[in-house]
Amino acid sequence: MNALHEGLVQLGFENSDFYGIKTLPISEIESKMEAYICALQEYNAKFDLINTDDHEQIAIRHILDSLSALPKICEILAQRFHAHTIPTDANSMVPGIFLADIGSGAGLPGIPLATCLPQFQFTLVERMTKRCGFLNHCATTLNLKNVTVEENQAERLEQNRFDMCVFRAFRPLEKKMTKVLLRILKEGGCLCAYKAKKANIIEEMEHIPQKPRYEIFPLIVPFLTENAGDEEERERNLVIIER
Repeated sequence: MNALHEGLVQLGFENSDFYGIKTLPISEIESKMEAYICALQEYNAKFDLINTDDHEQIAIRHILDSLSALPKICEILAQRFHAHTIPTDANSMVPGIFLADIGSGAGLPGIPLATCLPQFQFTLVERMTKRCGFLNHCATTLNLKNVTVEENQAERLEQNRFDMCVFRAFRPLEKKMTKVLLRILKEGGCLCAYKAKKANIIEEMEHIPQKPRYEIFPLIVPFLTENAGDEEERERNLVIIER
């Protein structure tokens, strides 16, 4: 089984279109993600990037997990920027829309998302110099002209900068960090947080005074949240927090 290819098909990438937003063709996504997996395997030990070197596990737990939220992200972009002219050609850059992956680490979910959506500008924010070097290497290797790597911390980012911020395996949702992340968004922007159990998300949000508006959307990750064989089913959710 080719988990990467089959997973992309299950997620709907054969259509190369989510809510009118074009993605890179599935064959090109697969090719670039294979190159990305190779880079992760090569540099993992040196930079302490992810918790496995197994090709299939990287494809499922990291690549497909990152891309499971892309349809919802496209829906939000299509709704928020309906007044903008979003090119039908995935290689034509959409002006004035800026997305960020905060605490990018190994480039997850930023690199898979930016690969699929080359018309949107992504900034990968990472505080560790050596990981920034890895991210720049990946952007060059995958020819991601829509990716900028910024060595910085979330707390030091300028306010009102991004239309959407995504993060995965970052810090828990708590008062201080939620405030920091919301202030770097433009008015009307949103945070997209990849999380696990819904019960834990609700508990985290209950501890935030004057908690912002948020919604929880279940994610289906092929071979992880369902069709996992003998493995225990794993819950994945996307938390959308609006500014």
